[in-house]
Amino acid sequence: MHSGLYAKWMTEWETKLTTRDTNRIVRPLEWGFDWLTEFSDAHANGQLNVMASHTPADCCGGDSSDQFDPQDLIRMIALNREIVDHAEEFFGYETPQDFRLEERHPELFPTNVRPETLAQEAEMKRQAAAGELDKAEFLRFTSPVRTPYPENDQVNARWYPAPERKGALAGAPKQAIIILPQWNSDAISHNALCTLFNRFGISALRLSQPYHDIRRPAELERSDYAVSSNIGRTIATCQQAVIDVRSCLDWLETQGYTQFGVLGTSLGSEYAFIAAALDPRLRICAFNHASTWFGDVVWEGQSTRHVRASLEDSGLTQDQVRQMFLGISPMAHMQRFATNPKRVLVVHAKYDLTFPLHLSLDVLSKFRELGIDFVSKVLPCGHYTTGETPYKYIDGWYLGSFVYQAFKNLANSSK
Repeated sequence: MHSGLYAKWMTEWETKLTTRDTNRIVRPLEWGFDWLTEFSDAHANGQLNVMASHTPADCCGGDSSDQFDPQDLIRMIALNREIVDHAEEFFGYETPQDFRLEERHPELFPTNVRPETLAQEAEMKRQAAAGELDKAEFLRFTSPVRTPYPENDQVNARWYPAPERKGALAGAPKQAIIILPQWNSDAISHNALCTLFNRFGISALRLSQPYHDIRRPAELERSDYAVSSNIGRTIATCQQAVIDVRSCLDWLETQGYTQFGVLGTSLGSEYAFIAAALDPRLRICAFNHASTWFGDVVWEGQSTRHVRASLEDSGLTQDQVRQMFLGISPMAHMQRFATNPKRVLVVHAKYDLTFPLHLSLDVLSKFRELGIDFVSKVLPCGHYTTGETPYKYIDGWYLGSFVYQAFKNLANSSK
């Protein structure tokens, strides 16, 4: 895959980081149609059945009858095509009516059981109990998408309001950015970016994604339900994440904000992309690791090897998995994304084993084809090593300088 001593070292380091957690669970394949009932019922009597009946026979190629019912695969692929065709409906919502701000001590909510992580969690709890840790402000509201998990349905976003502008800047547009960290992030990941953006006069909402940190059901150590071998639940999680982002924009508007951006990392960038494709209010987009096909990342990425194991053991192929997750794949929403003007940053890593390089390059190629206004930056590391020194500082510079300049230009264009 990669040649040279540096590439070999980086690949070994990346692999070590992606295999150090031992609490990944291989769960059985579940189609999860019950997670998509409202949407599928609305389309069951029309195009969905027609599309299913015309799905190519080779979508179920191979002798998989012992592992799954081919009709379930046909139905799931057809449902994903309906999601793409009716994305405004699938990702549509009613604005929540219970927005509120609450104060509490920050917690870590770790997703691994490594000794150093557990020690960090214990220290934060000690500081809170001793009054050494300041309380933080969080936006809370009920997600328009409901699940069987009440804790997951209470959206949580740590609020970083920028200082009030004074003097010559007093009349400038109020600007805010929504931050979506990576899959299985703890509750303090990306908080430093929020404080950085505050220094630029940009407020930030650091969103806890579905099944993450305080929204994680007690039965889980990791945020596994966000991406798993339950196909319908994984799709519904993306639906909820996108709608939660859009709901945050609604609240920000009530606070007088008029210019908005979104920054997503890894899985967060997938959610951020679809939110920006559907919501023209998002004029500035920073995608920190980006890919085209959700299913291909699941199949090829090191981080999702336990999910692939379940799908592959069931007899599914990479092409089938790509089609099963079509509705939540950025490539399927590219035309929508290109419809409204945006300023975009795409950061990818040369030695990425989680979002394989060729998928990130496909994003750049498609952006060029569609004439999207974007900047590309390349990190000389991998996906997980992006969080290590010195690469995290390089990444922070790329993200911070882009967001600063993009919002500055947006403010100037509105004068």
